[in-house]
Amino acid sequence: MKNTKKIVSLILAVCMIASLAISASAANTVDASGGTGTSSVTLSSTADGSIGGDPAATKMSVVVPTVLPVAVGADGTVSTATDAKIINNSFGAVKVANISIEAAQGWSLAAFGDKASLAHEKVNSNKFGFSISLGNGAAQITDGKNASKQTLLTDAIEGCYMSGAGDTSANTVAISYNAIVTPVSEAVTNTAIASVLFIIAWDAV
Repeated sequence: MKNTKKIVSLILAVCMIASLAISASAANTVDASGGTGTSSVTLSSTADGSIGGDPAATKMSVVVPTVLPVAVGADGTVSTATDAKIINNSFGAVKVANISIEAAQGWSLAAFGDKASLAHEKVNSNKFGFSISLGNGAAQITDGKNASKQTLLTDAIEGCYMSGAGDTSANTVAISYNAIVTPVSEAVTNTAIASVLFIIAWDAV
């Protein structure tokens, strides 16, 4: 009886292993000279790339800056980071599909332009205009229509596309941005004035 149980367990184990494997041993028989045999090519996307692995789609991995720093001088001159960028570490191509900006509590969005456009504003009125562009794409700027939140980009344009990580010449896009800010009566350091939201999507057909 014990031997029978061992045999049954062994058979079940063999059957389980066989069910997890994909076999290429099944074949069409060509039985005449000039005959043809057809082999179907099948695709499975798996987490580890192995045949019989857990099903999984291509993983997205895109890095965006955590901070876009802005410094305003005593005369209103603004400086911004020159090394900001978005990096695509995914195997597949991606795009920036949407960009929006939301003012932090106590701050308001204004139309971007020359800093002189804010010269009539009172000190500590906490208003700022913002401009952003990706790669060689056109600048997207805030306007005076909504003081709390604005959508700067509604669809991908030139400069928004990145190839997969295997193409290091095109899997990164530079972020160029600028701002104008109303005067402040006291020095501030790393005060959050807004959040920029990038929506990333696959560059799919």
